[in-house]
Amino acid sequence: MAWSVALACARVGESTEVFRPGLVPDPDEAAAIARRLYPADTLTETGDTVLDFALWPYEDELFVGAFERALLLCDRRLFYLDDDARRIADTAAAALPGSHCGVLVLHTVIRGCWFRWYESGELLRDVFVTAEDGVVVDQGERLPAERPFWRPIDEGVPDVPLPFDQEEFGLALAEAHMFGRGIADRGEDGFLPLELPLRRFKHV
Repeated sequence: MAWSVALACARVGESTEVFRPGLVPDPDEAAAIARRLYPADTLTETGDTVLDFALWPYEDELFVGAFERALLLCDRRLFYLDDDARRIADTAAAALPGSHCGVLVLHTVIRGCWFRWYESGELLRDVFVTAEDGVVVDQGERLPAERPFWRPIDEGVPDVPLPFDQEEFGLALAEAHMFGRGIADRGEDGFLPLELPLRRFKHV
């Protein structure tokens, strides 16, 4: 399956404890976070959806899911990997005091994966790889879930073309460090990350 994703996910506590059936969204907090990212007079709320339909927003959209111990943010601007993308990622990472936050960007055409990892608002890992250009950014200590992917490169295999699948790489990071399960995997408890509710905003 080909994924396009522009997602920041912050949580306070272990993912398996935080992401569970019965999570209740806070629309007022979602609106407050959206206004923190963009001036209030440029946004209008347009309803609710679920993560499955929010992973790759249109350019004039923003999706926010705010919960007691978690935050989800989907914003196409993360894809541009520029100063604004880093500002959005940093804002999501700092929104919940003491949180762990992963930022995942996947794109089927670019065939790339950008992942950032924060703890208590501090950026600890920044990695960007593409199928054609190999390793573009590799900063900070590698996370446990990504280490098996790096083994060929560490053993001397060239990184161009990339010797592992960039999509599998990103989804493995999301499973291990963001949701505690595959993003499209329903657990025995009935919880499926793709069904998490989010509030939709449009730029006007």
